[in-house]
Amino acid sequence: MDLDIEDRALLAGEQGPAMKLAMEIVVQAGRIMGAERLVPVSFAHIDACFYNGQAHIDFAEYCLKHGAQFAVPAWGNNGVVSLTHPQLYEGHPDTEMVDGARKLLGLYEALGCKPTWTCAPYHIPGGPKFGDQIVAGESNAVSFYNSVTGARTNKYGDYLDVACGLVGKAPFAGLHTDEGRKAELHLATDRIPDAWKREDIFYHLLGHHVGRLAGRRVPVVSGLGVKPSEDNLKAVSTAVASSGGVELWHGVGATPEAPVLDAVFGGGGRFEMTADDLRAAQQALTTGRDGPLDVVALGTPHFSASEFRDVLSLLDGRKVRPGLRFIITTSRFVMGYLDSKGWSQALRQAGVEIVGDICSYYAPGINPMKGRVMTNAAKWAYYAPGMLPVEVCFGSLKECVESAVKGEVWRDPGLWSALQ
Repeated sequence: MDLDIEDRALLAGEQGPAMKLAMEIVVQAGRIMGAERLVPVSFAHIDACFYNGQAHIDFAEYCLKHGAQFAVPAWGNNGVVSLTHPQLYEGHPDTEMVDGARKLLGLYEALGCKPTWTCAPYHIPGGPKFGDQIVAGESNAVSFYNSVTGARTNKYGDYLDVACGLVGKAPFAGLHTDEGRKAELHLATDRIPDAWKREDIFYHLLGHHVGRLAGRRVPVVSGLGVKPSEDNLKAVSTAVASSGGVELWHGVGATPEAPVLDAVFGGGGRFEMTADDLRAAQQALTTGRDGPLDVVALGTPHFSASEFRDVLSLLDGRKVRPGLRFIITTSRFVMGYLDSKGWSQALRQAGVEIVGDICSYYAPGINPMKGRVMTNAAKWAYYAPGMLPVEVCFGSLKECVESAVKGEVWRDPGLWSALQ
């Protein structure tokens, strides 16, 4: 591998053992990936702040003890515990986990990580831009930054993401390169009615279907018609990364690298999406029967301000059914915006719980969550049944909000009939 003078100085330990270790990790990863050189990066979204045991603390403490600091702006992924809602952990039986998770977040802040603690860093201004070479580890952030922003990153696992952020470089391979970003399969959606493409649920189901189809390959989707919103594109990016291993997808006329099909697709498998594919995706994401609800869980990934605005509009002054929990997770940045607009108070008065820093299918402060849960998030529906004692009913945002008010699963009669 072609290393410059600074790289070799780090390998020689001239900036201490932690930076030496970080460069060794990056170089070894580059060799495995077949990279001939490293590429400077300008940003890192760190996933290793998500506590998974003592090893995570040991690594961060070692870096801090030996004077390591991030070489580029670094933002933190969501944690296992919420620092915005410490009351969730009063009397929690797993004190080791709670204390460890809090300590880990503090360690990464001391290393120079901005305490964003969100899986949706793209909602925060000042992040990467089109063409930037970056490092990200959280699956939906990787997919969104690659696909919607047009920045360039591979999916970097825990410790490798930190190592790249410390040395400010990543292996020049995969999605960092032009050739690595070409689509390998094409999904046409022309057979889906345009009216359905205006529904938020379409993009979650589309992403789930594309992920299953693509696996780890780069797909391109055509025929989207109406310009999707950023929230729509987030839904696709999240779902393709959950049901498959997709780190980059293109939408013709919707994502920046695919103004036309030929710009990203030179040939390969071609598929057509049908109404049956949408129904199959909805069924795959639904593990429970419709009926009385225990919880409505939204915000996977963290909700945007516009999604909160939509919830307020759909509630239209009504309140959540007593005894039902309506939980929305988001970032502290969006929480601040909600406060400034007066939306937080209105949502809480309606019975909505807004929690920062965490993901509701994993965070122990919200658990034990059990029973019948409704969500509009394909990622939540995909992972939660393996994490929690829940059965999931998947639906549109409108169906979720209406169900929260009624206390039982409500289905929009006009939604699925439009696919006939």
